[in-house]
This record gives sequence, C-alpha cells and structure tokens, in this order.
Amino acid sequence: MRLHSSSPRSRGLLAGLALPVVVAFALTGCTATPASSSGASADPSTADAGTHLVEHARGETAVPNNVRRVVVLEPVQLDTTVALGVIPVGAAVLNEAAGVPDYLGDAAADIATVGTVPEPSIEKIAALEPDLILGTESRHSALYDQLSSIAPTVFMATQTDPWTDNVALVARALGDEAGADQLLTDYDDRCAQIAETYDTAGMTAQFVRPRDGILTLYGPTSFAGSTLECTGLTIPDRDWEESISVDISPERVLEAQADLVLVSATDVTDETLVPESIRTNAASFPGLSVVDQSFWITGVGPLGGMTVLDDLDRILAGSK
Repeated sequence: MRLHSSSPRSRGLLAGLALPVVVAFALTGCTATPASSSGASADPSTADAGTHLVEHARGETAVPNNVRRVVVLEPVQLDTTVALGVIPVGAAVLNEAAGVPDYLGDAAADIATVGTVPEPSIEKIAALEPDLILGTESRHSALYDQLSSIAPTVFMATQTDPWTDNVALVARALGDEAGADQLLTDYDDRCAQIAETYDTAGMTAQFVRPRDGILTLYGPTSFAGSTLECTGLTIPDRDWEESISVDISPERVLEAQADLVLVSATDVTDETLVPESIRTNAASFPGLSVVDQSFWITGVGPLGGMTVLDDLDRILAGSK
C-alpha cells in the first residue's frame, strides 16, 4: 500500500487573492430588521437608507450595504467572507481548541471564536457588536430571534445544500455577487485544468472519513465529493440515502474501493490513523492517499475548494 500524505499549500486562488485586513468599528445605531417568516417583502425604501434586501431561509432581511463587523456560524460562511475580503470579527468553529483553520492564512488568524458551530455563544456574539450575522436554519433555528435582536441575521437553509449555492447567499448578504461569481469561475477553471492534465475520465474516487469506529463515505453532493467530480473523477454508484454521506462498518470496508481512495486524518504523517480495516486490506487499496481533514472536511468554500484542488493535483501527479 502506497501512502501519500498531504500538507496545506498557499497557491492557486489562495495566492492570488488580496485579503485586506478590515479595520473593525462599531456601526452605531444599527439594529436588526427581523425577517418575515412568510417571506413577505420589507419596505423597499430601506434600500435608500443604505441597506439591501436579502432573501433567505427565514424570509427577507435588510442588510447594511457596507457591512464590516460580520459574525459567521458555518465553515462555508467563514471561508467565503474571507475569500471576498471581509474578515469576520467572530466565527463559530468545529473545534475551539483548533480554532480557525490554518488554510485561511494570516488574514484570518486573529478572528475571535464564538463557540462551536453546533453551539455558538449568544453572549460572545453580542459582545462583538456585529452589523451582520450569518447562520443556518438547520443548526441555529432556535437562536434566530436572539441573533436578529443583536444584528441583521441571514440564515442559509442547511449546511448540506450545494456549497456553491451557500457561497452565493453569503455574497448576496455582503453585496458582492460579482466577486463570488469570479471565485467560483476560478474554481471551475481549476477543475477543468486538472481533468485535462490527468485525463481523469473513467477514473473512480472515494473520500473516506474514519470516526467513532465507523467509515463515512462521502457522496457526489458533499463538498469533497463534488470537488472530486468537478475534476472529472467519478464516485462509485451506491444508495446515498438522500444524504451527502453514508456510514459503513469496518467489516464492509471493501465497499470503499476505487481507483483513488482518499482517507482523511488530523495528522497526515501518522499512518496509524488509517483505519485498521483498510491497512489489513492494503492490496484492495493500491491508490490510497491520506489527506488533511482541516481543509478536505472543514474547508468548505472557494478557498478550501482551491486548497483541495491543489492537494489533489499533487496526489495525481505523484501517481503518474
């Protein structure tokens, strides 16, 4: 079994973006404009007062045209705001000990954490005096009223929606749809370049995340899966149970077979993090690579997508 390890690199789009460090200031007199749960339009005259209406999972919200103090509660929101040059003042993270993912670079290193993605802290969010809060209906529904009393709040429907759709929603909230269009065009172009360079048509790939004694296989609608398929690779057919992933027991490990199998780990240099069920079936996984879960799992967004593509480029180059 040949193990390739990966390390984050700052090239591609990540190297080409100028990410200004935004000077944080309190926007005095800014209060939340609650969204209508029925989706009814707010007063159109609000646009003349320096706001724009954003339709989202809770209806419509009037958002300041020049937001600067943004708090984000999802990885895709964190990645996209940084990519668009609006560095959040606060972010919920998947792991508070790990904090903001390193792949986002120095510009994001000083972002304050406001709890975890499943359990953000209302007190920490309020203390940052945001002028916009971005969250998710599927995770933060019970917090919406409290959040919208702090600042205008925009909710995407669910973290399992196509990540590119959620990028577009964040961009609308920030008033920079053109910027998001360019980011996603660059991502698509990078996918096409990899597909052409390595002639990926007909090659299968499977992304596997070991956790809690099981193996999670990610499907075509997941962030990792959609990025693999964007490069012309094909995820083997199976019943994805209307989900982005399915769990299998170690006894069913051979269901994870593909031409290219990518196993996520917190430390790509530690081969013991590869599940024993895979290591003991090494002959069935000749194209195995270990990849960094800090961007393959949590790097949802334009910057994470380009970092994953850079890593995939390296892996495919090494397999030639």
